Amino acid sequence: MEPVSASQIGVAMAASLVLWWFSTGAILWLVRRPRAAAGWTLGLSSLVAVIALIGLAVVARDQSVFGAYWAFGFALTVWGWHELGFLMGKITGPRRTPCPPTASGWMRFRVSAETVIHHEIALVATAIVIAALAWGQPNQTGTLTFALLLAMRLSTKLNIFLGVRNPPITFLPSGLTYLQTYFRRARFNALFPLSLALSVIAAILLGHAATDAATSPGMAIGACLMMALALLGLLEHAFLMMPSPDRTLWGWALGDDDKQSRADIILAAAGERDR
Repeated sequence: MEPVSASQIGVAMAASLVLWWFSTGAILWLVRRPRAAAGWTLGLSSLVAVIALIGLAVVARDQSVFGAYWAFGFALTVWGWHELGFLMGKITGPRRTPCPPTASGWMRFRVSAETVIHHEIALVATAIVIAALAWGQPNQTGTLTFALLLAMRLSTKLNIFLGVRNPPITFLPSGLTYLQTYFRRARFNALFPLSLALSVIAAILLGHAATDAATSPGMAIGACLMMALALLGLLEHAFLMMPSPDRTLWGWALGDDDKQSRADIILAAAGERDR
C-alpha cells in the first residue's frame, strides 16, 4: 500500500487550519450577537450538533479519504457546539461569581473547578457517546479528533490555572468576565514544558501514521488532519506565554471593545495576590 502523496498531506493540513480558523471565529462572532438572537443561535446549533452525531455514526463505517474528512468535520462541529454553549454561559458550572480574594491552594482549585465543571462533564460524556457510536468501526477519525481536542483543552485550562503570561481573556464575552478572576498571570509554570512536549510527541506520532505505507489512505488523511490540529494546539499553548495574535486572526469576530485593558487590570491585581 502506497503512502499518501505530499500534495494530499498539504491539502489535509490546509483544510484543518482553515476549519480551525473559521470555526473559532464563527463561534466568537455568534456569542457576541445581541441577546435576542441567543435562543435561535443555540437552538439551531443544537440541531446541527445532533446531525453531526448521526453523521459520525454513519461515516464510522467509511474507510475512504472522504470518510476521514467528514468524520473530522463532524467532530469539530460537535466540539463547536460545546464551545458555543460554554461561551454563551449555558454550560459552565454552579459557581458564577468572581474568585474569592482569599482563595489559594486547594481552595482556589476547588472554586475554579466549580466554574467549569458542568462543561467538563458534558465534554467527557460526549466523548463517550462518540466512542460508542464508532465502536468497532474502521473509521476512528471522529473519536480520535474529539479526544485530541479534549486533551488539549484540559491541558490549556490547567496551564491557565497554574499561571501563564497571556491568559486568553479576549475570548471571553461580557457574560463570563468573572472567569478572569480565576486566571493567574505568571512567567512560567511546571506543567507548561510537559504540555509542549506531549503536543510535539502527538504530532510526530500522527505524522508517522500519515506517512506509513501500511496505513490506509483514509486513516492517513485522518492522521494528517489530526496532526495539523496537534500542531495548532502546540501553537495555542505557545501563545499563552507570548503575545497572542487573537485580534489579527479573529478581529472580524471579536469586534471593537476595551475589554483587553480592563482585563489586564484585573489580571495584574490577581497576579499580585497570588505571589
